[in-house]
Amino acid sequence: MRMGSKQAIIIRSDLGMGKGKLAGQTAHASVSAYNLARSRDPDSAKEWEEEGQMKIVLKVNSEGELLALYEKMKREIPCALIRDAGKTQLEPGTLSCFGAGPADEALINKYTKELKLL
Repeated sequence: MRMGSKQAIIIRSDLGMGKGKLAGQTAHASVSAYNLARSRDPDSAKEWEEEGQMKIVLKVNSEGELLALYEKMKREIPCALIRDAGKTQLEPGTLSCFGAGPADEALINKYTKELKLL
């Protein structure tokens, strides 16, 4: 039985972003990953929308962890890596997070089950 679809946002916890900055980066990752997923598989993206757009926001401790997970997940799941523009709290080009999916929940869980919630 299929579990349904979800999206995962993986964010760096080592950057010390304020709550507003964190929310903004999370939104960038969600929209960017969704647009990528929609362009690849419109029917699955629509299904996710109709299921309630389930998301989970998880954390990693460093840029290295973020990139390693991104490289693994992007092989099977539409993933969008976010680089900050550097207009407020972060230096230009800082890798802050990435969005993965929407994709099958079991596939997302395969890569994220060890991560902690933000």
